[in-house]
Amino acid sequence: MRNYDLTPLYRSAIGFDRLAQLAEHAASNKGNSGYPPYNIELINEHRYRITMAVAGFSMEELDITSEGDKLLVKGIKAEEKEERKYLYQGIAERGFERTFQLADYVTVIGANLENGLLNIDLKREIPEAMKPRKIEIGNARLIDGE
Repeated sequence: MRNYDLTPLYRSAIGFDRLAQLAEHAASNKGNSGYPPYNIELINEHRYRITMAVAGFSMEELDITSEGDKLLVKGIKAEEKEERKYLYQGIAERGFERTFQLADYVTVIGANLENGLLNIDLKREIPEAMKPRKIEIGNARLIDGE
């Protein structure tokens, strides 16, 4: 793995220290294997949907937690009372834990489980103070002390 020096970025950009944290997180995110498979879908400009294939899990075995800028989805498979003897087992029945990094102002608005697919709906709500605003240009000169 390559190490990049982001010092020049810090000299000319304000507030981009979070970018380095995201890059670090992505590089060290070895815990997220490919299981369970998922899609991230753009519904419109401010809405997203994460769809995870969680076949074999019931609602009681799934847990979704949103804290700050992280979304954690856990699947805890209950122990089966009856021992099964498989000739072939292609369906993974193991627990999982998957973390998603959320951008600023993105919140979870709901989740549902249908036909073995867990859908998590997200929305980006930018506060009014953060939205672009037009600045009027006046012809009066600003003088110190006024």
